[in-house]
Amino acid sequence: MSPGNRPRIFREEALRHHEGARQEGDLLRISPRWTGWTYWVLLALLLFTLSYSALGTLPEYASGPAVVEVEGRSNLSVDTPGLVASVKVKAGQRVEAGQALVTFLAQGETASLDRIQREFELQLLRVLREPTDESARQTLTSLRAERELAQARQQDRTLRAPHAGVVGSLRVRPGQYISPGASVVTLIGDDVHVTLLALLPGGYRPMLEPGRSLRVEFNGFPHEYHELRIESVGDQIIGPNEARRFLGADVADALTLSGPLVMVRARIGSPTFLSKRRAFNFFDGMQARADARVRSERILVTLVPGLKGALGYEDR
Repeated sequence: MSPGNRPRIFREEALRHHEGARQEGDLLRISPRWTGWTYWVLLALLLFTLSYSALGTLPEYASGPAVVEVEGRSNLSVDTPGLVASVKVKAGQRVEAGQALVTFLAQGETASLDRIQREFELQLLRVLREPTDESARQTLTSLRAERELAQARQQDRTLRAPHAGVVGSLRVRPGQYISPGASVVTLIGDDVHVTLLALLPGGYRPMLEPGRSLRVEFNGFPHEYHELRIESVGDQIIGPNEARRFLGADVADALTLSGPLVMVRARIGSPTFLSKRRAFNFFDGMQARADARVRSERILVTLVPGLKGALGYEDR
């Protein structure tokens, strides 16, 4: 087979294109402007990071649950058992001294009072008819004392406010049976003091002292922080069971406690607080999250702990 008749491995179109493309490719050109400012930006970021790591600090907080305590409140209870007939008020309502709060079924007391009243009226007629009857007068005096006692017993079946204030909580409902001594109503008086009791990790006790700032976030109001001042710090580190006994069953059941704890108190200056331009009352047992700043450490030392001793850094 002659060279002229030898089959070609490339297509005619590809050969013609190759023969016609005589212009060489141009060099890749990079603009020096963006590479220049990128270099200086990266250098500035590096210097800022090193400076911030050397000078900046990271705070450390002692954090734990907290509850609101309203001082000046009255826990009203009953001395005799009975069924709740009606509840005259509701939580948050203001009441005056002597106002009826809860009534109880008093069928026995009412029947006894009606019987004594009838006997008293009959004996009174006898005395009016025979003024000289000394026995009738003595019986009338005895019935008068019994009537007063029956009236007092009937009045005891209505729980009344001992002073003016605001109803904090109601723990009864109509038809409920109440045992003697059971708490029925919490009444918050006009002269009240609101405090916050925080339960912080016991390991931070040496660094906690009165006057330090306490940041508080109340449950139900996220990302709304209140700055308080620590008023007192407990001298003892206690366990979760002892803390529950101190708080009482009503409050402790709603908290998750673990590890050694120290009690920290802070005074809340007002019985109300603002949230989104609305005023809300503090209620006994409200829960919150408390954070007390105990110290801070250089960021560089946190990243490289070995520098603490070499460079002489100290916690603040």
